[in-house]
Amino acid sequence: MRRPLVFVFALMLLATVAWADRYSDCNQFADPDRRIRGCTQVIERGKRESRENRSFAYTNRGNAYDDKGEVDRAIADYDEAIALDPNYAFAYNNRGLTYEKKGEVDRAIADYTKAIAINPVYADAYYNRGYTYEKKDDKDQAIADFRKALEINPSYQKAKDNLKDLGVTP
Repeated sequence: MRRPLVFVFALMLLATVAWADRYSDCNQFADPDRRIRGCTQVIERGKRESRENRSFAYTNRGNAYDDKGEVDRAIADYDEAIALDPNYAFAYNNRGLTYEKKGEVDRAIADYTKAIAINPVYADAYYNRGYTYEKKDDKDQAIADFRKALEINPSYQKAKDNLKDLGVTP
């Protein structure tokens, strides 16, 4: 009787370790292909995963696609993440970064603005929006966003640097 129980527990342990590896792969940042594989496995579990876990996996897979230069696939994954969790500010911010790479600055600004509406203390979204405004030659809005990013995170060096570049004392 003991042997079958030990076998069952061993199988359960192996399955748990294998599943933990999928999450670990999805959450790592070194290898985009490994991240894509891990996140895809989480996504494919479907409704057995929470909406938040699937949204997180779509966002991380989108980040990996973006790292590989596959911006349309990245945007499609961010869209899925947002559909699952419309209040996931990180997905909006990252989709904004990808839109900016595509040269779609108005869409990028709209996504940063949505991320800020969801999380008003999201310093990175303010910085990213400010950087995009700076690229559009909207100096006043860029300065306002860089200052807000610094208000939230006083050690935000990139915001300080951009303000200096604009001739403004941080």
